[in-house]
Parts: sequence; structure tokens; C-alpha cells
Amino acid sequence: MNIPQSNLPRVVIIGGGFAGINLAKTIANKNLQVVLIDKHNYHTFQPLLYQVSSSGLEPDSIAYPLRKIIKKHKTSFFRLAEVNEIQPEQKNIKTSIGDLTYDYLVLATGTKTNFFGNKEVENNSMPMKSVPQALNIRSLILQNFEKAAIANTKEEREAYLNFVIVGGGPTGVELAGAIAELKNNILPRDYHDLNPTDMHIHLLEGSPRVLPPMSEHASKKAEKFLKALGVKVHCNTLVTGYNGLDVTTNSDLKMQSETLIWAAGVTGAPVGGLNASALVDRANRYKVNEFNQVEGYDNIFAIGDIALMTSEDYPKGHPQVAQPAIQQGKLLGKNLLKLAQKQPMKPFKYFDKGSMATIGRNKAVVDLKPYKFGGFFAWFIWMFVHLMSLVGFRNRVIVFFNWTYNYINFDKAARLIIRPYKK
Repeated sequence: MNIPQSNLPRVVIIGGGFAGINLAKTIANKNLQVVLIDKHNYHTFQPLLYQVSSSGLEPDSIAYPLRKIIKKHKTSFFRLAEVNEIQPEQKNIKTSIGDLTYDYLVLATGTKTNFFGNKEVENNSMPMKSVPQALNIRSLILQNFEKAAIANTKEEREAYLNFVIVGGGPTGVELAGAIAELKNNILPRDYHDLNPTDMHIHLLEGSPRVLPPMSEHASKKAEKFLKALGVKVHCNTLVTGYNGLDVTTNSDLKMQSETLIWAAGVTGAPVGGLNASALVDRANRYKVNEFNQVEGYDNIFAIGDIALMTSEDYPKGHPQVAQPAIQQGKLLGKNLLKLAQKQPMKPFKYFDKGSMATIGRNKAVVDLKPYKFGGFFAWFIWMFVHLMSLVGFRNRVIVFFNWTYNYINFDKAARLIIRPYKK
């Protein structure tokens, strides 16, 4: 790997998500050698992936080079690789570009899409967990518009213009709203030979309401906003099969669609090599203590979505969103410095800053304890929080100008099929 030998303790971080980069920044140039490993050379701001999928933003405005984050830190290094196995007895990891020893190992590998064992759905649906996947969805949506324009039959046209989103959490709700805005604002102007009323967006959620992690007030508001945009919301509905065209559910609802986007859940993305007892089977997350140490190991830590830290307030672990990952990354950085100096570590306590979701132009819901509200003010708060959370000044400027342009012109300017998607 060509990592120089050093007298400094070596911290290896696997994963360049919110948890990984906040840890790397906290311990940079602090008498520790830091090696950040990721299979991509960029950090992805996942909360805005849906805007790439729906032509609202270009991918480079929500991605940021990992090397740029650590470029000023002389004792920090980045390697583009996939980690295949951990060898805890040897304090070694095996990767696609070679082996590397560590003094402290931090797992920040995040999550992957959970299809709940349904191989047919996995093989034919569209996940949205990465920039390439978001670009695939964008291409497929636009390609289906083009195919609908030349369809020979009404049934064929309807299949191209039927968009099914599975999962009524924040990702599914936000994507449904964004695609509805394509229908309401773009289709009538760009595709004069298509009737916008032929396009349908279906949001399917297995629980009794959308946005189940949020308050009932937020759920009701979100459903009202979605229906106002023309989205058809189907609660208590589970997808049981999808062959690329026919959608089957646990209810009487059946339809044909060329586009089924899967936003129904995630599961951990662990690395092989640790004791099986360290993993929680169903969640695929590492069990950690209050200092984020993986169960059974003193020098191996897990942070962010891959970590399962239970407490009285969070018996099922912290929510798999950005804030717990950011807070754990920052605290673990401080604790590693304490550990290197043989000082006691500080236990993690999550500070819940609230949750929010946007449903489209001037429409959002926000839960801030004890306040709950929706509408334009909530939408403004959502925009401000996400804008300031982006990594890099350039990205903030680009996203701000894109949003301003889109708001004034009722437009989504990134309607480009750069690389056609083939099922």
C-alpha cells in the first residue's frame, strides 16, 4: 500500500461517509497516522441523492474528493480499495491492493440496500444508495419519457409513465415529490406529444403511514402534500414481486411499470473476519459499547450506520441517519487521542437535533422537539440545513444557485442521459 512506517499509532478508517470523514478530520495532524480507505475516491452527500435521480442536481455538486479533505494533513493518507477481510489477531486487514497493519481500526462502512431476501425484486428494481445508482435512475426516467413518446399502444405508454417507489420513509417521500414535479412542470413543456395525466407516481409503504420514523403530524402533512402533487399513496402495502414489468403486492393492487425504485430499507455492510457474536443478525450491524468499541475487541471500533449502540433511550440503536454518524465520528476522534495518551474515554450520548423531509417546492415537514410544523417555513429550514451540511464551499454555492434557478424557472436543468441505462 506504500504507507510509510511511523512511530505514531496508526488509525485505519474503513469508509468515507459522514462518520469516517468527521473522524478523519478530528484526528488529523494530532500525533496519529491516519489511513482512510474507501472503494470510491469521493464522499457522497446521500440526503440529496434523490435530486440527482430526478434531474435537479448534477452528481459533482453532492460529491466531494476524499483526498481533498485530508490534503493539508501530512500524517493522513487515502487509499482507493475494497477491504476483504479483517485479521484481528494479527492487527491486519486484507484489501484489494494489499495488506495493512493497524493499531486502531475503525469500521465506518455504512449500509447497503435491503431487499429482504426477495431476489426477483433485487434483480429488477432500481436501488438508490450511490451516485452511479442515482444516475441510472435519472437515465431510466428520461429514457422512459422518450420511449413513451413513440409507444404504439396505450398499455405500453402507461407502463413507461408509471413510476413505482417502494418505501415511504424520507428517501421515498422526497423522491416521489421530486418525480411529481417532473410530471407537473417538465413533461408539459418538454413533451408536447405526451399527456401529463397519463403519468402516475405510486408510493408504496408497508406500515400504516408514510414517514413512520417521524411524528404522526409530519406523516399526515407529508401525505397531504404528496396527494396535492398527484402522488398516489398506498399504505399497508408490501411488494411481493416485480419481474421488470408486473408489480405484485400483498393486496389487490397490481400494475405494470417499467420503473420500480426500491427505497424500502437498508442493512449493514460489514467486513468479514470478526467474531460472529459481534454482529446482530437481522440488522447486520456491529454491537458496540458506549465508546463505540466492537463487542469483544479493545482496538476495533464501529461508528455510524454500521454501529448498533443500545441504550435506555434507544433500545434498537440510534437512527441510521447523518447526525449520529457525525457525532460518533467526532467523539471517537477525541477518544482515540485520549486512548493514545492513556486517558479515560468519554461515553457517547446522542443529541437528537430533530428530523425533516421535503416533499417538493414550498413543502416540507420538520420535527424539532417539541415543535412540529410543515409548509414553506419547514421547507426553508430543510434547505438551509442541507445546504450548510454539504462538504465543500464550492458544492454549497453550486447547489444554492441550482436551487435558485430551479425555483424561479420551475425547471430541473440536469435532464441529461449521459450514459443510457440498460436493464
